[in-house]
Amino acid sequence: MNLTDKLLWQIENHLFKPITLGDLAQHCAVSKFHMVRSFRQSSGFAPMTYLRVRRLTEAAQLLAAGDQDILGIALDLQYQSHEAFTRAFSAQFGVQPIAIRRARSTQTLSLTRPLQMTQNMITDLAPPQIQDRPAFRVTGLGIDSTVEDTSNIPPLWQSLARAFQTNDIDPNICTYGVCTDTNDVGNFRYVAGLEPKRDFSAPKGFETVDIPANTYAVFTHKGHIADIGKSTYTLWNKSLPEAGLTAKFAPSFERYDSRFDPVSGRGEVEIWVPIET
Repeated sequence: MNLTDKLLWQIENHLFKPITLGDLAQHCAVSKFHMVRSFRQSSGFAPMTYLRVRRLTEAAQLLAAGDQDILGIALDLQYQSHEAFTRAFSAQFGVQPIAIRRARSTQTLSLTRPLQMTQNMITDLAPPQIQDRPAFRVTGLGIDSTVEDTSNIPPLWQSLARAFQTNDIDPNICTYGVCTDTNDVGNFRYVAGLEPKRDFSAPKGFETVDIPANTYAVFTHKGHIADIGKSTYTLWNKSLPEAGLTAKFAPSFERYDSRFDPVSGRGEVEIWVPIET
């Protein structure tokens, strides 16, 4: 079973049971950050957001059926009080629970039905190469981002290109995009930069991230950079599980070398995922 299906199964089976983001990651045998990133790419939701809207959808259906009182429904769906449930329900649907109880209908509500895996996100991706890499350093420009919105990352690469031009740095040098300093809800620090040589003098505004020695599953994305999300989705939901590999909670990175043309956005990009050994 792929990662998205595992997570969907866990969520659907915990609508009426308590569960945390950490519990979901443990059940799916993956780090919280990797789980959040993969699920966001496949569904458009963060896992706990999806859990919340699925619980509220179930609540709406129970309210319309009229068999339980509002507090009982709230407690069953893991809300601690009538007030907390009413606030969440009203924020989601724009009406109070009592209105749905009285109407005995959910026709006016936009409900969230159980999701199915997005098969059209699966793409051809060659099996990974397993490589050990010693610790190294990346120096460049960084920005805080989230798995729910990475729109600030492409402009960061444009800023890096301008910095290379201003400081007379070879634009054909191998570059890296590093995801680091992740947290439980999918926020992370993204650094776009280069592996500096000993005599490299970093331009003003550059920052450094140290990447520890690790064993990696190295995947190669081929085609336009705009489609790298499909390769990432495939590696988490299909390629890693099929290879029997478990991701490690450590910085992952993309590696851009002479096989990638930054002008056209086409070529080959390596995706390095740290794995447990």
